[in-house]
Amino acid sequence: MIRERFHGASTFSEYLETVGKNRELWHALARRASVDEETRQRARAIPGRWKVIALTEDWCGDAINTLPVFDRLAEVAGNIELRVLLRDENPDLMDAHLTNGTSRSIPVLIIYDEAFRERGWWGPRPAPIQEWVMTEGLKLDPADRYREVRRYYARDKGRTALDEFLQVLERAVAGD
Repeated sequence: MIRERFHGASTFSEYLETVGKNRELWHALARRASVDEETRQRARAIPGRWKVIALTEDWCGDAINTLPVFDRLAEVAGNIELRVLLRDENPDLMDAHLTNGTSRSIPVLIIYDEAFRERGWWGPRPAPIQEWVMTEGLKLDPADRYREVRRYYARDKGRTALDEFLQVLERAVAGD
């Protein structure tokens, strides 16, 4: 079943053509997304072929800031294939990957091996900014909180998200 859903899902490029909310920002960040050579080599060194489903919605600021770099990683790694499904159209997948067991936070990247066995997942945002949002960030009004989150993403350029994602893949290979 997951195999069919994966193959029926949009590529990131196809998804990008359907976004309505924040369209200019999605496209701008997709054009600028890059992966440094060390991260490319690290991803290429991971054995196997990996299928990744990203659950998202176009209004999600965290998705706007991370999915373009995940797509670029898949593009340059050669052993990762990324597809996109909408969170609200896939409640069973979303409910199996809740943040803190309660929240339908996105994006969520679900990692499958070649046989489509789930091997791990990442989301909804890099650990340092997630921790800040859940503590200090909650003390701010939403507009100020989002501004700080955007500053984090602008400085980090996806490096932490990619590192955490690759750690999940590396643990999957190690059998953890």
